[in-house]
Amino acid sequence: MEFNNLHELLRGLYDEMLPLSATMATVAKGVAGLGALFYVALKVWQALSRAEPIDVFPLLRPFAIGLCIMFFPTIVLGTINGVLSPVVKGTHGMLDSQILDLNKLQQQKDLLEKEAMLRNPETAYLVNNEEFDKKLDDLGWSPNDLVTMAGMYMDRSAYNMEQATKRWFRELLEILFQAAALVIDTIRTFFLIVLSILGPIAFAISVWDGFQSTLTQWLTRYISVYLWLPVADMFSAMLAKIQSLILERDIEMLNDPTFIPDTSNTVYVIFMIIGIVGYFTIPTVTGWIIQAGGAGNFTRNVSQTAMRSGNVAAAGAGAVAGGISGELLQNKGGEQKN
Repeated sequence: MEFNNLHELLRGLYDEMLPLSATMATVAKGVAGLGALFYVALKVWQALSRAEPIDVFPLLRPFAIGLCIMFFPTIVLGTINGVLSPVVKGTHGMLDSQILDLNKLQQQKDLLEKEAMLRNPETAYLVNNEEFDKKLDDLGWSPNDLVTMAGMYMDRSAYNMEQATKRWFRELLEILFQAAALVIDTIRTFFLIVLSILGPIAFAISVWDGFQSTLTQWLTRYISVYLWLPVADMFSAMLAKIQSLILERDIEMLNDPTFIPDTSNTVYVIFMIIGIVGYFTIPTVTGWIIQAGGAGNFTRNVSQTAMRSGNVAAAGAGAVAGGISGELLQNKGGEQKN
């Protein structure tokens, strides 16, 4: 089974387990209902004890969360996935286009390397059977010719072994690269399934006073984990673009008849290792994209600034009032003396 089919299998697994969130909604309804009862009762009691009018708008929050719990797969997950799925499709299309260009350039480079080896009489017999047989026919059966013939067989065997080793190491790195991508996708799918199934419980707990941040944290984590795949596709597309630029440079140099190609593919191996290590930084990068708590900090700063401004204004008003009172007293004292 190819790696692309495994990624499709993980996406199918998520779709199959998504309806299980409706089962958890039954339990969440009871938790949310009890929390809404205590929440509304507490807010109403506080307003009555302070002889203040009851503000109805904050009391609608538990009922809005209750509606989200009742229709969780459709309202919550359907909305979030519907908004974020175009991002996934766009980054995946970007990756496919880069991979297609990379494969074309790699085939062109392999062909030019073979032609460059054939142009060199010292290496032509290593890559072409006809050149090898022709060179053998030119030799006789003298001791020197037999030594030369044995050296040719040894050189060709060493070349084939070297190429086979490089090909094996390259395929191993490609497998590890694909495995790293599969690990990230598997962990992402597991996290999304857990967040989706237990999402109604998180929404229900957020109804209780003191646990309101649970809702924000759930949304933050779900969106952050969902973006793992687009970030991984962008990272792979970047690596593919770098490799394409390297291949274009190599192809340009191979067009020179005097250029001797280097078949070690060291740069390619280095970037494969970078890609394997870089895949495990994707969760950190997505944590930079979506964060919670900014609005709360902003509101807190605004409130503190308003309180400071109010204190300054009150102090200024007190000073002005004190000055006016002093002047009135002085004027009154002067009138009495007169």
